[in-house]
Amino acid sequence: MLEYLEAIDRALFVFLNVQLANPLTGFIMPIITSDTVLRVLYGAAMAILLWRGDRRLRWLVLFSAVTLLLTDQISSNFLKSLIARPRPCHVLEGINLLVGCGGGFAMPSSHAANAFGQAFLFSWCVRGTEYYLYTFAGLVALSRVFVGVHYPGDVIAGAALGVLIGLSLAVVFARFESRYCRSREVTNTTPERDDISR
Repeated sequence: MLEYLEAIDRALFVFLNVQLANPLTGFIMPIITSDTVLRVLYGAAMAILLWRGDRRLRWLVLFSAVTLLLTDQISSNFLKSLIARPRPCHVLEGINLLVGCGGGFAMPSSHAANAFGQAFLFSWCVRGTEYYLYTFAGLVALSRVFVGVHYPGDVIAGAALGVLIGLSLAVVFARFESRYCRSREVTNTTPERDDISR
């Protein structure tokens, strides 16, 4: 059964990485998957939330950082070495390798875990962001296959991990918000109500 699933995974990889390869994806996908680009985008987004956001969004930035720490460390430092699946660029020939292959293992994709962890957390906590966040996360995950460093199964596993961790942090944030943020709001508005009643 595992051999059958792996054969399907390799066939999907060849289809996406080799058969669908074209100048447009060859130009765009390395940019989308770039660690530097992703770090700059994430840092800029968090800086804007800290600058322009309300107290709730500023707290959400902290939960976002915890989510990123968990998705990245669990995928990179624990699960990859546990599963120990070689990257396609290490074992397959004739593929389109558009970035450095890297020396680590393949499953799960840390890029997919990080992107989907953030997408789930923010889409759960900020309404109206689902389409944009999941579209971007999907592109990041798909780019890992197009550049030749992950199988589709790797990014699916990474996305599942990211959603699970994002869900966990979203639940914790919701409880934190109801107990701390809203209680602070009630406390801050209480004196005004007392003044009006007088």
